[in-house]
Amino acid sequence: YSIKDMCFEGPADDLKLTANTQPAILTVSVIVNEILKEHGVQPDVAGGHSLGEYSALVAAGVLSFKDAVALVHKRGQYMQEAVPVGEGGMAAIIGLDDETIAAACEKATKEAGEVQPVNFNCPGQTVIPVSAPFHSTLMKPAAEKLADELAKVAIHDAAFPVVSNYTGELETKAEEIKANLVAQADHPVRWITCVKTMQAFGADTFVEAGPGKTLCGFNRRIDRSIKSLNVENLESLQKTLDYLKEVR
Repeated sequence: YSIKDMCFEGPADDLKLTANTQPAILTVSVIVNEILKEHGVQPDVAGGHSLGEYSALVAAGVLSFKDAVALVHKRGQYMQEAVPVGEGGMAAIIGLDDETIAAACEKATKEAGEVQPVNFNCPGQTVIPVSAPFHSTLMKPAAEKLADELAKVAIHDAAFPVVSNYTGELETKAEEIKANLVAQADHPVRWITCVKTMQAFGADTFVEAGPGKTLCGFNRRIDRSIKSLNVENLESLQKTLDYLKEVR
């Protein structure tokens, strides 16, 4: 189907289905990266939150765009199939530390049913799933199916380091990256660790490529000294290019 038509013409309800949302976001993110490359902007290190890790891997030459867009379409399908529609949900917990949230989830699981912390996004914001969704152990069936799909595609060593959501460490070797992508589906996203790892590598300016600027917001809460830019349309592209021109 045409991702372009779905993005520009909808219907919105179809675009909101995760099997369609995932390839659409990846496509826009990869396009933005290609435009930045045309303007001489190349990353020294990259990372992506959850689905965004696939965009980062395309940028680093680990996956071809063709393989990545097919993979994330199936990833969305498998994640949706792992838990029936309407069961479970996700919630962001604001203002509590990770340890308090983990203890509360453990208590709730014993008393009421599965509750897990799954996205450690920034200090003071942790996402939990209730009886389901992404990056919880209930995504194990999706992870297993994803492993089968990853076995069918060519995965290359990275041209530059990409931080893994699963390990929080920089990876370049194809086999390690493949294993981490499988684990990512049913394990928490350690985004705070990912950002700090990229900082330790030497990154001080981050460009969020793709729709929205959620990660820029996370960065401000992780470390206000990080310079965060985003590119999602012509206006933000020009603003980012103007800034990078000034600091070069």
